[in-house]
Amino acid sequence: MTDIIVEGGQALLGEEFVETSLLVAGRDISAIGSDLSHSAIAIDARDLLVLPGIVDIHGDAFERQMMPRPGVDFPVDVALADSDRQAITNGITTVFHATTWSWEPGLRSGNNARLLLEAIESLRPKLAADTRFHLRHETYNLDAEGEIGQWLSEGRIDLFAFNDHMDSTVASLSKPERRNRMVERTGLSGEAFDELVQRVVARAHEVPASISRLAGMARAAGARMLSHDDDSPEMRKAFRAQGVTIAEFPVNEATAQEAAAASDFIVFGAPNVVRGGSHTGWTKASDMIEKGLCSVLASDYYYPAPLLAAFRLAVDGVLPLAQAWQLISAAPAQAAGLADRGRLATGHRADLILVDDEIPLRPRIVGVIAGGRLAHLTDAGRLVHAPASRKAVAAA
Repeated sequence: MTDIIVEGGQALLGEEFVETSLLVAGRDISAIGSDLSHSAIAIDARDLLVLPGIVDIHGDAFERQMMPRPGVDFPVDVALADSDRQAITNGITTVFHATTWSWEPGLRSGNNARLLLEAIESLRPKLAADTRFHLRHETYNLDAEGEIGQWLSEGRIDLFAFNDHMDSTVASLSKPERRNRMVERTGLSGEAFDELVQRVVARAHEVPASISRLAGMARAAGARMLSHDDDSPEMRKAFRAQGVTIAEFPVNEATAQEAAAASDFIVFGAPNVVRGGSHTGWTKASDMIEKGLCSVLASDYYYPAPLLAAFRLAVDGVLPLAQAWQLISAAPAQAAGLADRGRLATGHRADLILVDDEIPLRPRIVGVIAGGRLAHLTDAGRLVHAPASRKAVAAA
């Protein structure tokens, strides 16, 4: 692996930007300073921000590569490769593919979950982003408990989330447009889908015990757990009591306050910030951030969103950019238990991105180094031999 010097950029060190250079040797950042002497290729980062790579703990935009239209499937390996390119070019160097295993057939079926897990495991060495498996378990999917427990014990699940969309599913049955979307996703007839929902709902009494057993398995395996769409402080307390310390998309402020009071990680969607509100009409993420009730932003369904959200928070005066960036780098890394990334520091994994921020609200990714490898560069003129680069910087 070729060593790389990133020279003369405004690097985010801690909570301030410092004009300096970084040496990438192997997979890690091996030195930081303005006078690096090393035989390496170099990237001229003058006039650019040098930022820690984005850590995205919840993204399911890859589903659109697997099924770009209802009933139109593409091979999982092709979908993963395309999703990897999208993640990297948007500055995401660690990506958790949030894979829903539901009680329904089709896109969110057990078969697709198995295919995706196997593809991630086999393709991981070839992908530019550090690609991990976030299993979103629909709690009414009771028949999957045994296999999921085995995956947990084998260490194959990097993040494990409890999802319960049954109430919204039942409510959508009387709304033709939403019902049709669900039916198309499964590949069933409308009548068969309705019958399936009735059978699944009839087992509601079995769900709490299943959640408890799976949470115990996850604790034993050391897997970090998330609860999705907590709708009350009581729900958050109940999940926390089972070791679930990450609250994903709490639906109201009272629930977020309960999570914050207990120092739980609180995840909101970066698209919510970029669009100025939730597409579901629920909590506005920027308000939660301003109140200290959000610690992590995730791409959710749109890979460009984390980058855009951090800069929007800065432009809107919600947070300085250095603090806003923590929401998409250091904090999600900490939530996921990844102590080797999220900050630019000697000995940390060399995941960093070079950003042109000349146009407000439209940051442009110029280069990405992921795991010590140059994964993306839009301006070949910035790639120079190190000795010449150092002279140019000194003469500037």
